[in-house]
Amino acid sequence: MKDLGHWVLRTSQDVKFEVVETTGLLDPANPLLGQVPGMSGIHGTRLAVLDEAVDSLFGSRVREYFGSTATPVSYMTLPAGDENKTIENVLRVASRLKEIGTERAGTPPIALGGGVVQDVVGMASALYRRGIPYVRVPTTLLGQIDGSVSAKNGVNFEGCRNRLGTFHPPPLTLIDRAFIATLPERQVRSGMGEVLKMALIKDGELFRLLEEFGPVLVQERLQDTGPLTRDRKPGREVMHRAITGMAEELEKNLWEKDLRRIVDYGHTFSPAVEMGSLPGVLHGEAVAMGCLFCAALALNRGLLSQSEYDRIAQCIHQIGLRPTHEMFFDPEFLERALADTLRHRGGAQHLALLTGIGSTVFVEDLSDSEITSASQMMRKL
Repeated sequence: MKDLGHWVLRTSQDVKFEVVETTGLLDPANPLLGQVPGMSGIHGTRLAVLDEAVDSLFGSRVREYFGSTATPVSYMTLPAGDENKTIENVLRVASRLKEIGTERAGTPPIALGGGVVQDVVGMASALYRRGIPYVRVPTTLLGQIDGSVSAKNGVNFEGCRNRLGTFHPPPLTLIDRAFIATLPERQVRSGMGEVLKMALIKDGELFRLLEEFGPVLVQERLQDTGPLTRDRKPGREVMHRAITGMAEELEKNLWEKDLRRIVDYGHTFSPAVEMGSLPGVLHGEAVAMGCLFCAALALNRGLLSQSEYDRIAQCIHQIGLRPTHEMFFDPEFLERALADTLRHRGGAQHLALLTGIGSTVFVEDLSDSEITSASQMMRKL
């Protein structure tokens, strides 16, 4: 039987979004926070969503900022913590958007907080009216160096990390490093886990900065205020190198059509560890462990030297991150984690391994025996 009709539609969309670093973001003299991307003014009430920690620390200043400009804003507070990255909270945000009459373009919501708020508001914005713009204001190190340039948002679902999500980049992300100064030290160390990943996959100089200044960077929250850092300003340099490296990688594969991504280094086994231990292990902590596990795989294959492996382990120790977790001692658990990752990568391993600090290669033939050997190394740590 012949087709009665056959149509092929081809289209493309030019995507542009900005990541802007600034200082004094909550100063009413700084107009960035109140801007509506792509428009000269607002048409109605905007929704500002803050996580609980940000609301307690900066909520009054955020309200004063918008009050001083007579901007109509409705406020909403969400709990932080990865266990709260749920579809239920996405729907809560969507309900508030409907309640205040959010428009298709003129009243973009603002997400102020860590990764959970960024993901929840980003996904709600992607779904509401089939997609509205929003403004991202990440307040954690992890959010500023990793999530700030990503087009993705997602929520956890039935025990799986980010199993539901969309690609929906905000037209504007605003970064103020001063927010990091208020973070608990553990949150800073967690963010440094993602910085470490970027250093290992493509930036040897960034790794050398972590080796030289790692403990001071954590202690100073990357503020460059102490006598050892005031002249060199490694906090600013680390931030810039990490964001630049991530932007370079994501820009050429924003929609992840190519599933071979070096930025997935350290993320093959870590999601299962992170989700299996909630809320015990933070994201960056799990990533650092995943980085070291994959370094062990590379060492055992002869891709990485013993001295390079030792440098990586020592750097993780200096930053104050745990190098391992009990789940890395269980080869069968790790094999199941790899099998789940394969489903996310189209049935292929696409496993990035180091060939040196700052360079990688993809392998497709990782064996169960290799996982067992690396697991034994993690146990010895």
